[in-house]
Amino acid sequence: MTYEEINETMQEIGMPFAYHHFAEGESPDPPFTLFLSPGEDTFSADNLMYHSFKELHIELYTDEKSPDTEQRVEEVLLQHNIYYTKSEVWIESEKLYEVLYIMEV
Repeated sequence: MTYEEINETMQEIGMPFAYHHFAEGESPDPPFTLFLSPGEDTFSADNLMYHSFKELHIELYTDEKSPDTEQRVEEVLLQHNIYYTKSEVWIESEKLYEVLYIMEV
């Protein structure tokens, strides 16, 4: 997936979003999403790279547990046939839940 395709997918989720972070003081009220590409895996042999798999994280932030909001994200990922793993943490300092979707694109 290209950056433009990922951006279009994020728009389909229908929440405010940004790449990596919002500028200081510009973070919207929850729920909102962030996406980033923290690394990539490559397939190589004989000193040649044949394919690159970019890791993509989509982070959903809510101020309360919201299965309906999570389902909105998951439905868009499924519509695009994107396999993901999911985890969740409570960020005490921000008073927000973070649901993290990790996938390779």
